[in-house]
Amino acid sequence: MEFHPPNVPATTETAAELDRLGDEIAELSAHLEAATARLLDLIREFDTREGWNSGFRSCGAWLSWRVGLDLGAARERVRVARALGTLPRLARALAIGELSYAKVRALTRVATPETEERLLAVGRAGTADHVERIVRGWRRMDRKAEARETARQHASRTLHAYPQEDGMVVLRGRLAPEVGALLLRALAAARDSLYKKVRGGEAPSMAQQQADALALVAETALHHGVDPGAPGERYQVVVHVDAPVLADPISRASPCSRTARAFPRKRRNAWRATPAGW
Repeated sequence: MEFHPPNVPATTETAAELDRLGDEIAELSAHLEAATARLLDLIREFDTREGWNSGFRSCGAWLSWRVGLDLGAARERVRVARALGTLPRLARALAIGELSYAKVRALTRVATPETEERLLAVGRAGTADHVERIVRGWRRMDRKAEARETARQHASRTLHAYPQEDGMVVLRGRLAPEVGALLLRALAAARDSLYKKVRGGEAPSMAQQQADALALVAETALHHGVDPGAPGERYQVVVHVDAPVLADPISRASPCSRTARAFPRKRRNAWRATPAGW
């Protein structure tokens, strides 16, 4: 038969000693968090100044090599360091030991300057596990809100063409952000193809160049068709022009006249478009 000695309650002296140990643990932990905050400041500055760009692919790769961190952990340190550059309240809370690195790491996944104050209150009130659960829920809500906004933008897309009495056409529309960015890049590429080699003479205004670029994009699409499988593919337009046209002094005098002479209707089949990387 085993004998178990009775539990003897701690004496007042023992309880006081344990309290002192607990206080020392908490104080040292606060110092470690403050040191971590300083470390993140240094990592952010080092990353911004590209001190890692000496044969390493990223700051995370350099950090993993230099201090022996796991690559995933090193990349996470860099991510948190970058995020805290725009989140001064969370950065200060970590620096004074008010929040742990574990909490700050979780909060920086969703925090913005607008939501920082609310999330700081969450970090102060809950445990690290509690903060992680709230952040996961917050991210799910953000994804749903983003999906709703994307659907709203898609539904509100428009493009109107208004023919005028003189035959000119006025365009007006609203495009989703990614589509608008794609159009701007296509127009810029078309402008480069038309005008980057222009020397001398009076160049068209930017608005006129944009109009010419849109015409080039439309001509290319009609001639070669549209590939729905590659909506973001850029095309480099190569124009074949007869030697007599290039020798014509009128065609050399003006970019607009050169464009008109270079693309006569009977020679549209001379256009050739090839995919080119951005």
